[in-house]
Amino acid sequence: MTFGRHPRARRLLARLSGRRRGACARAMEPPRCFALELPGCTLAHFAVGEQAPGARPDPRVAALLGPPGRSYSLSVPGTGGVGARVRAARLHQHLRQQLRRGPFQRCELRRLLGYCPDGGAGALQHGFLLRDPRDSPDTRQALLALLDACPEAPRPLLAEFSRDPLCHLWQRPWERWDGRGWQQLGGERVGPAPEPALHPVVPDLPSSGVFPHREAARAVLEACTSFIPEARDVLDLVDQCPEQVQKGRFPVIVIEGLDATGKTTVTQSVSDSLKAVLLKSPPSCISQWRKIFDDEPTIIRRAFYSLGNYIVASEIAKESTKSPVIVDRYWHSTATYAIATEVSGGLQHLPPVHHPIYQWPRDLLKPDLVLLLTVSPEERMQRIEGRGMEKTREEAELETNSIFRQKVEVCYQRMENPGCHVVDASPSREKVRGSPQVLVMPGSAQD
Repeated sequence: MTFGRHPRARRLLARLSGRRRGACARAMEPPRCFALELPGCTLAHFAVGEQAPGARPDPRVAALLGPPGRSYSLSVPGTGGVGARVRAARLHQHLRQQLRRGPFQRCELRRLLGYCPDGGAGALQHGFLLRDPRDSPDTRQALLALLDACPEAPRPLLAEFSRDPLCHLWQRPWERWDGRGWQQLGGERVGPAPEPALHPVVPDLPSSGVFPHREAARAVLEACTSFIPEARDVLDLVDQCPEQVQKGRFPVIVIEGLDATGKTTVTQSVSDSLKAVLLKSPPSCISQWRKIFDDEPTIIRRAFYSLGNYIVASEIAKESTKSPVIVDRYWHSTATYAIATEVSGGLQHLPPVHHPIYQWPRDLLKPDLVLLLTVSPEERMQRIEGRGMEKTREEAELETNSIFRQKVEVCYQRMENPGCHVVDASPSREKVRGSPQVLVMPGSAQD
């Protein structure tokens, strides 16, 4: 019996190629698909297993996966409950840090997303494509050593790509066998895959960063209490807030925008002119832990900011019974940065206009008005250079990655219910698009 026909080998191949029961199961299993991020924030798609009908080969895939050099895929299974998702996200972050060190520094590292072609949620594999232009045995040994250092579940899935004499590409997974060390299994054919109508990460966003309600975000931080003690402190503060709060009779205005667009100046000025209470998200009661959560993966970081919004909502409900309220950032920032971070590729891969992911959470207090401050990229850079303040990972990426910045800006403008009124906050202009009298709201109790 050849190895490829051995029952255990077939089970291992199915596992490593990402096949699973449930969303992906059919009479004949569909191919496991991958989205590979390329320079310029474009995406190339390919499948492992049976060929997708009607799909055209992408020459960029063959150039990256085949010789010269050697390419490896390293993925983290993301299926399971909240705890499994959190562990997978932290492992993915750990692998990314390791793949930028030591012998891997001579390799090219690209973002790789494995997904089920039916577009369902919960079947993603976040990972990397590592290309060694020299095809050094040291790279393979370093990767296997990296896997040895990850003994707990979820275990990373390692495979390498090769080309046969007929110029067909194959993915050959590695598996550790008891008593025999690492063994390379029989491979599966790599073929073309059509580009899905919706980016494959979008169905997963409500459970990985754009949480639709308080309990979804709370469950994530609950899963973090064993290794982030401050998560329990945040949860205790959230639990002191009523689950359903109502806005008072005075107006609530949220001011959003990228860093260095003038939010601090405008929020202070507007609050002074309206004799309003000024609030911030995240609120001061949890902001001392912001650095801790900013260093964590998106699912944990966004759960922290989401719960901060619910704490702020409780403060808004109380203060808006007595005076107008101005809020420096709120849910729109939380959702926008999550979408822009998790959706790989360029602007064309963002969820389309009116997609449900842009809708306000059903259990979060809504403001009366949201202003989005904008300035030119040149003006922003001048202000940033003069600030000299410590930046978060996302703030630093806004400065260096123009595509990421554009994705954030587009997501802000696609938010709905309520949407954002865009305000040009340049020093020479005070022009508001979409709302000519944004601070005079008929029926509001400003007097």
